[in-house]
Amino acid sequence: MPFRPRLPLRLLLPHLRRHCSPCSPFPVWRPLSYYVSRAMADAEVTESEEDAVVVGRDTRVPPSIGGIARGAPRIGCKGWAVGEDEEELEREASVVARIELSHELLRERRWREMRACLAQLVSEQGSGSAPTLCDILWNRFRECDSNSSVWDALANCYARAQMVPDALYVLSKMSSLNMQISVFTYDSLLHSLRMTDMALELFEEMKSCGVSPSEYSHSIVVDGLCKQDKVGEALSFLQDARKEGKFKPLGMTFNILMSALCNWGYVQAAKSFLCLMLKYGLIPDRYTFSTLIHGLCKVGSMEEALDLFERATKEGMELEIVTYNSLINGYRLLGLTREIPKIIQMMRGQGIEPDLVTYTILIAGHCESGDVEEGMKIRNDVLDQGLQLNIVTYSVLLNALFKKRLFYEIDNLLGEIYNIGLDMDVVAYSILIHGYCKLGEIERALQVCNVMCSSQRVMPTSLNHLSILLGLCKKGSLVEARWYLENVARKYQPTDVVFYNVVIDGYAKMGDIVNAVRLYDQITVAGMHPTIVTCNSLLYGYCKIGDLQLAESYFRAIQLSGLLPTAVTYTTLMDALSEVGEVNTMLSLFDEMIVKRVKANAVTYSVVIKGLCKQLRFDEAINVLRDMDREGINADPITYNTLIQGFCEAENVQMAFHIHDIMLCRGLVPTPVTYNLLVNVLCLKGKVIQAEILLESLREKGIKLRKFAYTTLIKAQCAKGMPTNAVLLVGKLLDAGFEASVKDFSAAINRLCKRQFAKEAFISINEADRQMAL
Repeated sequence: MPFRPRLPLRLLLPHLRRHCSPCSPFPVWRPLSYYVSRAMADAEVTESEEDAVVVGRDTRVPPSIGGIARGAPRIGCKGWAVGEDEEELEREASVVARIELSHELLRERRWREMRACLAQLVSEQGSGSAPTLCDILWNRFRECDSNSSVWDALANCYARAQMVPDALYVLSKMSSLNMQISVFTYDSLLHSLRMTDMALELFEEMKSCGVSPSEYSHSIVVDGLCKQDKVGEALSFLQDARKEGKFKPLGMTFNILMSALCNWGYVQAAKSFLCLMLKYGLIPDRYTFSTLIHGLCKVGSMEEALDLFERATKEGMELEIVTYNSLINGYRLLGLTREIPKIIQMMRGQGIEPDLVTYTILIAGHCESGDVEEGMKIRNDVLDQGLQLNIVTYSVLLNALFKKRLFYEIDNLLGEIYNIGLDMDVVAYSILIHGYCKLGEIERALQVCNVMCSSQRVMPTSLNHLSILLGLCKKGSLVEARWYLENVARKYQPTDVVFYNVVIDGYAKMGDIVNAVRLYDQITVAGMHPTIVTCNSLLYGYCKIGDLQLAESYFRAIQLSGLLPTAVTYTTLMDALSEVGEVNTMLSLFDEMIVKRVKANAVTYSVVIKGLCKQLRFDEAINVLRDMDREGINADPITYNTLIQGFCEAENVQMAFHIHDIMLCRGLVPTPVTYNLLVNVLCLKGKVIQAEILLESLREKGIKLRKFAYTTLIKAQCAKGMPTNAVLLVGKLLDAGFEASVKDFSAAINRLCKRQFAKEAFISINEADRQMAL
């Protein structure tokens, strides 16, 4: 069946379809042997040179015709300059001579020289030259026995040079002339089209023309499908090929497929291809093992990864540093940094030294675990070895330093990046902007944004602008946030309502409901559609100013507008109702959530528990906690603290500690707020000794308490006439690193004086002054 390009292929050809007229007569040429000998004398084509020419990278001067000097004016026989027509004839003559040379080389079975000659011709003529060359081949050389092979080689050269429309044009002409197209040419074109939907179409055309796919054909198609993230289609393609019995796999075919499956997280599916490889008589190579080890490390299956690693080494494979880095990164992802030195020792035992990627993984591991100092130490070791860090490594360090609020080190690192001339990428800039905004350094974030804009190389992203808006709103700079929003809207015309949601939420949290509503009206006039997030912010604003009647009306308006209220919507209104004692109305909303299948979150349950505890409805509060368990919602420390606070306010010490014990049994770590509540309730009930025992046990366990716990107990000790204990606890408070003044102990000192402990009061003052002086 002749090759007929289907519609997608034809779309590529119209600009190539020029008028194909017979070639004009040419002058008499010198004997072909002259050009062959001249070309071979100019440069002997070696194997490596030929390969370079085939892909269009050769820079040698091509064989020339008649010694014509390029660019030099020529004089006609009557003394005038040669006209444009004659120059065109000379160019065509050069092309004809090159094609004639290709035929001669082919007859002498000098395949590589022939392909190199055509590749250079294609490179010189450029895209869109296929119709001209096809005309010359047909009009001048159709009687040559080797002509079809030259046509095939020409199509191959176009395909290798990524001139796909030209290659398709040559193939369509060959099909119309009943010339056989080789599988090698099809493979070259398949490789050029592998990232498009046309690859499968061309593969089917190849089979319909009676050309059997080569061992590389399937690999090329699979590679293209996998790179387009069409792993399912790649698997179906191979399955169909196996059913037809024409499957000629290479180890490369399976490696490509396994790599794609690992990237998608289907590591066990990738491992199953090992058996299939052996079934086809293929031996897994080091790339196979490296791919699987990398995939297993990504999903945390380190034991399986190490088993494969040992199997590969036992089979005598010399694994590269990439494989070792995969193992190191796997341990980093699991937080098992203590295992990494063993891998590095194994590397060095094989004569492989850590590279920059290895050090970057090590630095990232230490930074993620909070040990920035060790990360900086490794960075110093790398610099001492004469290696230069890349922007990825610096980005990891900068991110960790921002989390630790180490401004001095951040400035030093930025200075180092500037001094070595390293270009910042969008990730590094984003880390700076986000970090400065989170720490309230909005001016510096804006400076970074201006540097990005002025560089014209990396432009701020929408996330960068959102970080700045969030930072301004968090700082309470709503005027500046509004200005920035309007400036961004004017320059970049964001159609995403998220930008406006940030500022509306900022107004609502400040209680400025007037400006929040104005901005809401502005986005509706501009044709943007508010989201439920927008409405949640306005609802919070109405609750913030205490206008619950308007808040409830707006809540119903949200439902009528077609937007679906979320757990945040209900929880916002329920919390406001709970604060004013409208617990039954709050519970009605909670029941409505269940009826409308709006899934409550931990915050919702905490609000309900808080409201019930305020009305001393503890049995109902405990039942709500049990409902959370049944719904599969894990209560967080805030939920338990809410319940503990309720029992503490009711001075029910036993139940408060019972809830604390439940927290511990469920693996939750009580917060400083938890212990503040427990110490306070013990002191209120006059159980000062128990409070002292609790506080001391917490100190011994290394649990950090807040200043409130110490001062509460000191006051209780003074009230109970325990001045010595109070003085000792003052010292412990100061030893814990808290700053204190006489004002903090004025109530305690007053109680000592009232109980006739003036001497102890004086000692307490002196002790506090002495410790603060230190």
